[in-house]
Amino acid sequence: MCVFCAAVPATLAIGAKVNAEQIRERREAEARGADLSAKKPVPAVKIALVAAGALLVASVVVHSQFNS
Repeated sequence: MCVFCAAVPATLAIGAKVNAEQIRERREAEARGADLSAKKPVPAVKIALVAAGALLVASVVVHSQFNS
């Protein structure tokens, strides 16, 4: 498996993990009664999807050039 193809599921897994951590931290902060308006969460899922999409495009380009 090429580097680009292997990086797609890894990128999505890392994005899911970061998103789950953000949700957990937000719930813990709500339970403590902390002010959540000051800290805006990073859109981890959107970033992961954009990165995975870029990797898919790179994978298609690499495979189409080497396999023709």
